[in-house]
Amino acid sequence: MKMTAQQPRYSKEEFARRGDDIYEHTIRPQLAGEDDGKFVMIDIETGAYEIDSDEMTASDRLLARCPEAQVWMMRVGSRYVRRFGASHSLGLA
Repeated sequence: MKMTAQQPRYSKEEFARRGDDIYEHTIRPQLAGEDDGKFVMIDIETGAYEIDSDEMTASDRLLARCPEAQVWMMRVGSRYVRRFGASHSLGLA
């Protein structure tokens, strides 16, 4: 049975503030170099989280533990989960 995240109970700003705060103060200090690029799924209400290189695996594990989770997603080592548009590595501006 596939579980899905609950409807948001917070404004976008409060959701982001809570997720970023938990990530910066609780999770980030515990990360190692091999975690770079992995996805972090955080329940902004309980602080529970899962880390995996596959975002669906991390999400499924978190939702199995916390079915009512309000999930905030981060990517270790990046300000963005995904990036769209031109890439500097391709020599594009």
